[in-house]
This record gives sequence, structure tokens and C-alpha cells, in this order.
Amino acid sequence: MAYIMLAPVLVLLGTFVVWPAIQAIYLSFFDWSFYTPSQFVGVKNYADVLGDDRFWQAIGRGLVFVVMTVPVSLVLSFLIASLAVSVSRRVSTLLKISIYIPSVISGVIASITFVMIYDYSGGILNALINVVGLPNQAWLGDPRWALGAIALPAVWLGLGISTLIMIAALLDVPQSFYEAAELEGASWWQRTRYITVPQIKNVLLFLLVTGFVASIQQYELPLVMTAGGPQHATELPNLFIFNHFRKDTYVGYSIAAAMLLFAVLGSISSVIFRIVNSEKLVD
Repeated sequence: MAYIMLAPVLVLLGTFVVWPAIQAIYLSFFDWSFYTPSQFVGVKNYADVLGDDRFWQAIGRGLVFVVMTVPVSLVLSFLIASLAVSVSRRVSTLLKISIYIPSVISGVIASITFVMIYDYSGGILNALINVVGLPNQAWLGDPRWALGAIALPAVWLGLGISTLIMIAALLDVPQSFYEAAELEGASWWQRTRYITVPQIKNVLLFLLVTGFVASIQQYELPLVMTAGGPQHATELPNLFIFNHFRKDTYVGYSIAAAMLLFAVLGSISSVIFRIVNSEKLVD
């Protein structure tokens, strides 16, 4: 009976996850095209990717993007969640709704909105810095600012879900811990450091890993806002693979690059798990 109940899930998993993954690994060893017969080339595609400086630059750029977005998102989510659980129910509900609204907005729509905000001549951001006497900046046209300009909407779009998860984690911490700490004269920082953070460590680990994977695989924002420019300054790994796939009639290289990106993501995620050393808490 158990296998019958699992059968639909296993069929879907095998059809849409396992088989495509096996097929992708198989095709990565071929010089495969939509227009000509495929030719087996062994590990040549992998060697070409590993020897391509632009691939490694895209990986490095993705890691920088992770550093720009994930810590900021975690800190803001924690602070907003802490505020939400400490105010009245009505204010908390309003805060939850307000912070979750960006999560239901399309990434394309958000990209267009921020392009208008960053506009050189008529954007709100340049109008604000003009007030304090600073000149207009080409936020999306200058390699120094472009990646950071994309990081801002990335944090904004992901803040709602991470905050709601953080709120659920904070509500799960026994209040008796805080009451005992207050009787001992513990400050807010001490309660946070020695009670809150250890109690929600597994949730923080989950948000850290999922945030890392989502950030390094960010695709919509750089595609719509800059198309990877200027001077490849915002060409993150997924966009690099897409651009190569679009321009090259032989897709073996692109598939090999995707497989190597998967290996990089898996390796770094395992390192994060090992460093954080997640353990199941016992009440």
C-alpha cells in the first residue's frame, strides 16, 4: 500500500527530475546540436568550460553577489521578525502583509521598476543624491555599481518569505527561556546571542543554504536590467550559460557548464553544512 501511495510522486520525480538529469549528463559528453547529428567528444566540453576564464569569472561574480545579498537578507529578516513578534497582533499582521507583498511581484516587473529608479536622467535615486549635492550616477551603466544595483532588488524580492520563516522560528522558541534570562538580568543582545540564535540555528542554516543557491543562480534581474553588462559586470553563472546556449548551435558546452555549476553549488552547500554543524535541538 505504501508503494502505491508513493507511486505518483516517484513517477513525477523520475519524469521531471531524474531522467532529465541523466539525459543532461549523457548529452554533456557529445557535440550535440538541434540541426546536425551529435558526435561523441568525451570530456572535451568539460575541459573547454574549465579552461574558459569567463566561466570562472561568472562563478566568482556569483559568489560576490551572494556576499552582497544573503547576509543582508538574513539580518533584515531577523530584525523584522523580532519586531513582528514583539508588537500587538494588529501591527504584526500589517507588518507581515507589508513585508510579504514584494514576494508576489514578478521578477520582470521588479526589474523594470528598478531600472526606472536607477535611470540616469529621470530616476528617483539620482534625484535623491542630487539633493545632497552629489552628481548623477550611471547605476546600471558603470561596472563599479551595476552588481550592487542588482543586489538591492534581489534582497527586496526575497525578504518576505525569509522573514515569515524567521517569524515562525521565533514563535517556536519557548518563552520560559526568555523569562528566566530576564530574571537573571540578561540584555537583549545576550538573550539573542545565547537563546534565540542557538534555538533557531537550523532555520538559519536552511535560509543560508537556500539563499546561497538562489542568489548565485539569479537570472531574471541581470537578464532584464543589464543583459549581463556593462563589460560582463553582472553576468552571473546562469546568465553566462544562457548567453552561451543562445549563441552556440552546439549545446554540449552549455550542458557541461550547467553540470559543473551544479557540482560547485553542491560542494559549497556541503561546506556550509559542515561549518555550521547543524544539530537537532532537544527541548
